[in-house]
Amino acid sequence: MKKVILIIIILFCSFSVFAQDFKTHKVKDGETIESIAKLYLVTPFDILALNPDAKTSVKPDTVLIIPTTRVKNEPVNEPVKEVIGYKKHRVKRKETLYSISKQYSVEIDDIKKHNRRLYSEDLRKGDKIQIPKYKTIVSKVSLNNTIKKYTVLPKEGKWRVAYKFGITVPQLEALNPDLADVLQPGQVVNVPNISNNEEKTVEENYSYYTVLKSEGYMALDRKLGVSQEQLETLNPGLKETGLKLGMVLKVPSDVKIVTNVEDLANTNLTTNLKNLSQKKIALMLPYRLHRVDVDSVQEAKKKIRKDALLSISLDFHAGALMAIDSAKRLGISTDLKVFDTRNQAAEVSNILSANDFTNYDAVIGPLVPKNLDRVASELKRDNVPVISPFSMPTTLHENVFQSVPSSELLEDTIIKFVKSDSLPKHVVIISDSKHKRISDKLKTEFPDAKQIYSRKDKKGKEAYFIYQTEVENIFKNGKNIVFLETANEGFASNVISMINGLIMDGKEIFLFTTDKNRAFEGREISNYHLSNLKFHYPSVNKTADIGSSKNAFIRAYRREYNVSPNKYAVRGFDLTLDLLLRLSSNDDLYTASSSDIETEYVENKFRYSKKMFGGFYNEAVYVVKFDNLTIVEAK
Repeated sequence: MKKVILIIIILFCSFSVFAQDFKTHKVKDGETIESIAKLYLVTPFDILALNPDAKTSVKPDTVLIIPTTRVKNEPVNEPVKEVIGYKKHRVKRKETLYSISKQYSVEIDDIKKHNRRLYSEDLRKGDKIQIPKYKTIVSKVSLNNTIKKYTVLPKEGKWRVAYKFGITVPQLEALNPDLADVLQPGQVVNVPNISNNEEKTVEENYSYYTVLKSEGYMALDRKLGVSQEQLETLNPGLKETGLKLGMVLKVPSDVKIVTNVEDLANTNLTTNLKNLSQKKIALMLPYRLHRVDVDSVQEAKKKIRKDALLSISLDFHAGALMAIDSAKRLGISTDLKVFDTRNQAAEVSNILSANDFTNYDAVIGPLVPKNLDRVASELKRDNVPVISPFSMPTTLHENVFQSVPSSELLEDTIIKFVKSDSLPKHVVIISDSKHKRISDKLKTEFPDAKQIYSRKDKKGKEAYFIYQTEVENIFKNGKNIVFLETANEGFASNVISMINGLIMDGKEIFLFTTDKNRAFEGREISNYHLSNLKFHYPSVNKTADIGSSKNAFIRAYRREYNVSPNKYAVRGFDLTLDLLLRLSSNDDLYTASSSDIETEYVENKFRYSKKMFGGFYNEAVYVVKFDNLTIVEAK
């Protein structure tokens, strides 16, 4: 809680767009969120939004952040309880505070408030306690409601909502600790409670830019070609607040943003190993070994072939063991404890209750999000890092490391990649109706693009095809970019073969997608066509040359297991080696995971960023392409 408060204080010291000041309050015995809210003339929701840990309990001496701001202050009717006397009660056998509260129709907190010893002592038979009697007085009070609810409109993303209410994107995320990467129409979010006439309008005849980390006016002038004076003219109030991370700026519509999409220079952690104490790591995977007949080799092999979770777990485990062996040669010793979660919530609970994880440096897994959430929530109080190896966590707790980049980050990466090419290009967006969201997002990013949707049959059902006449005349001389957004193999095949036949002298056609799913890998898809179209897509990992003998890991894996490693084994190696090197390069995983550190191994790279009021997420993404029937990293 102290660390959370420190982070809040540091971050909110810079909030001047919608907050002028923040107070702190040390909780006293008997105080509740409701009573503290009344003391400062704010709502309980305001306090909970800035102090998420207070939702579960508020203990004496806890320090809370109390907001103050310029907001609407309309009088409302509020009932106020006034104590008019007490009734004595002798506690009988089996009576509890809950049963007594129900008997007298009072709150448990009210009983404790007037019997202070019950905060630290249990209720016992024979105790004499006093039950308060109230009368209710209705009075008009004014509450400074600093936060209100807002329903997200179609096509609104985080930056649009942040701009509308005059805050930065990180501030919007701070007000909504569990906010997903992508906003959905109809979703209700917390926003500053400003008056309707103070809300900003996103004007379509302007462009908008979100300020990145450490960007100053000179950097923006170089990138956007817009001076500080121009920015301050278009964005009233900027002169007073200055530039802030995540701030959304209005800029002229003709601004061409030169985006640098190159990764950071890779950090070689092996050159800075200073914490060589033994690392204690737990590996929680769904082996489900209780279902395997270990006495029969043939049955065990059959189970491995048919049980996908067991196969993935064993491959990942094999890669992790290779990483531990590699780290050992660098002087890093590891105490690895392996747990079989059986892919059951009950078994995860048994593991947590039967083992003490307080002295573990990190836990890898479980694979399934709900089980990982259970482990992370339990280990959060001991500040033990929990790494999600494959899946997206349901909740990004403060101690969670999401090692797989989000789908929104993949989308943004490929969009930035296309924008980074300064050469003139013509963009075409082809999608089915199920992918209208990303089609509209691409249209927003490339306003001059042509949008084409798959045809429907006579009953209005998706038919997953387009006519050749729809595309044969839309490509221009020079460079043409086609975004294909679908999860339907037939539709993908229809479009890919069609546009491949339209390549001719003077007209280059490049195929892109924001989501390379199985539709692009089916039997109907020609890899020759994908190579002709220089098919580009964002990827969590690049494809290593398994046939190469140059990579030490691949050579060692073949010697050990007589087969080449698959992507799960490679990920087990990359993630585990990265974890051990980070732990050995600093005091703990948190301090070794700043956003200026990017590491890369066989097929995966890792650059972690900290979510405000949340955990860490990997924002290192590859852009890869088909080139002469091979998949290579696009530069």
